[in-house]
Amino acid sequence: MKIDNYKPDFLVEAVYQLEPERLKELGIRVVLVDLDNTLIAWDNPDGTPELLVWLSEMRVNGIRVIVVSNNKRTRVARAVEKFGVDYIWRALKPFSWGIKKALKRSGEKPEHVVMVGDQLMTDIRAAHRAGIRSILVRPLVESDAWSTKVNRWRERRMWKKLIERYGQPEWKTSL
Repeated sequence: MKIDNYKPDFLVEAVYQLEPERLKELGIRVVLVDLDNTLIAWDNPDGTPELLVWLSEMRVNGIRVIVVSNNKRTRVARAVEKFGVDYIWRALKPFSWGIKKALKRSGEKPEHVVMVGDQLMTDIRAAHRAGIRSILVRPLVESDAWSTKVNRWRERRMWKKLIERYGQPEWKTSL
């Protein structure tokens, strides 16, 4: 297991702190974003007013947002269709299949796309496999769905290795 495959390019407290101007400076035109505990709390499928503001800022600034989730279609559709957000369901992260599908759908080159997620083992690993940059955010809520708990255990082990090699992570409030 190559540790660099799990190292995020950026660490930001929350997806809502990603500012369109800074994304544009980095050449980002498309933001792929995980759903549960990244865009919305896994136990609150209806989102928040903060989500609406962020999505509006992205749209106004010409940055496309596509949700890339391992969830089933009904779960993802219920969460994002009402906001007019495109999505890939059952993305099979940590494999690159879902991200590559989103890249094709967006028509953008990998250097203009970033993946944002709350898990090293799925979101960050899939981004590396697909050849795009990655942003790790803190989970929106402390608890996880049952299916994520095993990944969190593996993630804690990976964090120890990353810290040994690169030092303590520095979480930022913007890019």
